[in-house]
Amino acid sequence: MTEFSFSSKNKLTLKEFEIVNTSNYDFSGHFADPHKQENELKVEIVKIEDDGMFLEFDMIGYDPSVANAVRRLLLSDVPTMAIEKVHIYQNTSIMQDEVLAHRMGLIPLKADPRLFKWKEEGTEDEGTEDDTLQFSLQVRCKHNPDKSSGDPYLDNKVFTKHLKWIPKGSQKDKLINPGPVEDDILINKLRPGHEMDMKLFAVKGVGRDHAKFSPVATAFYRLHPEIRINRDVFDESAIRLVKCFTPGVMQLEPTEDGRKKAKVLDARNDMCSRNVFRHEDLKDAVTLEKRKDHFIFNVESTGAIKSTELVPMAIDVLLEKCELYINEIDSQSKE
Repeated sequence: MTEFSFSSKNKLTLKEFEIVNTSNYDFSGHFADPHKQENELKVEIVKIEDDGMFLEFDMIGYDPSVANAVRRLLLSDVPTMAIEKVHIYQNTSIMQDEVLAHRMGLIPLKADPRLFKWKEEGTEDEGTEDDTLQFSLQVRCKHNPDKSSGDPYLDNKVFTKHLKWIPKGSQKDKLINPGPVEDDILINKLRPGHEMDMKLFAVKGVGRDHAKFSPVATAFYRLHPEIRINRDVFDESAIRLVKCFTPGVMQLEPTEDGRKKAKVLDARNDMCSRNVFRHEDLKDAVTLEKRKDHFIFNVESTGAIKSTELVPMAIDVLLEKCELYINEIDSQSKE
């Protein structure tokens, strides 16, 4: 029978061959004071790197459904700009037209989607200045006349820096370089005589339509681990215990009598490998747990919008969906 401890209902326990206490019991009316739980809801920023492109934050006290909703909205419902239509006038490279067009669509753009409208279906590929960005790519590989340069070819590698933005209307006044997020993304390789000539049109879209519109490279969460030492572990056993965990999770602490004692340093970094169960004499030394209402979120942007802005945008989409659902219920109840 699966073990369950009501006193630790907000934690799951990692055993050698199973994970117990996994069910979520935080349904309506379960707590005597539901407002107490609402007051304990927290969002804490832990780490911001790469000028806001990488974000690590904690969601504390929330139901798993809320955390998962934020994750899925980041992946599929926060809009971005991406190349949708490609007009190829010349392509004599070894890459097929359809593969090249697909590759162009996956190039992340710096354009802010909040400055554009949704493109209507059935309209021309060229679009308007309010809903479309236009780029051109014209590259031809040639022999290098300078034999001493060490590179026998010119323009034999096509990078995103070769993409040229063609402003429409007043876009030049409103936008600042909405092109690729990086200039050194390799698009294709050419040889003398190979040529690429095309026009590209980027529109606003969401990840549920195509992955190229997803604004994040990664968006995931994990439960906050907790490690509890049940008994003191010294010397050689302590060294083996420390090695069972991710570096930085546990450390050796010197005692007054000159021995080495295992101590938990930072359980947050543990990847929960459960290697400790490989040692018969250490199985009972620690208890491995995870908090079911403490989510460690990691969000890495593709470069178009900072992660510090993507998360609030995802929450805004969630609020819109909730409002739409509530309005629908109200309208049905009035009928």
